[in-house]
Amino acid sequence: MREIMEVNYNEEDKYLLAKKKVEGIKGFYGNLIVFIAVNLVLIFINLYTSPDYLWFFWPLFWWGLGVVFHGLKVFEVFPSFGKDWEERKIREFMEKEKENRNKWQ
Repeated sequence: MREIMEVNYNEEDKYLLAKKKVEGIKGFYGNLIVFIAVNLVLIFINLYTSPDYLWFFWPLFWWGLGVVFHGLKVFEVFPSFGKDWEERKIREFMEKEKENRNKWQ
């Protein structure tokens, strides 16, 4: 039967995890603000210089897609590929390595 390893975090580890999460959220909001500001400038430039051809949609769409995925990751909308998934995979690989090492001894 497979053993499930439980991770016990002390207060310092919890603090560092929370700090990392806050930095991720802060980075997302910084990205969002720059996205909005730059795209407002691009819209203005496009409408002022060539209103017949609206090219500003392209950077708005592709960069916007990047901002959406950044937000999904930061706010853990799809937790199956979040930290828990990473930790499970790490434990799985460690267990396989341990089994392989014990097999030849």
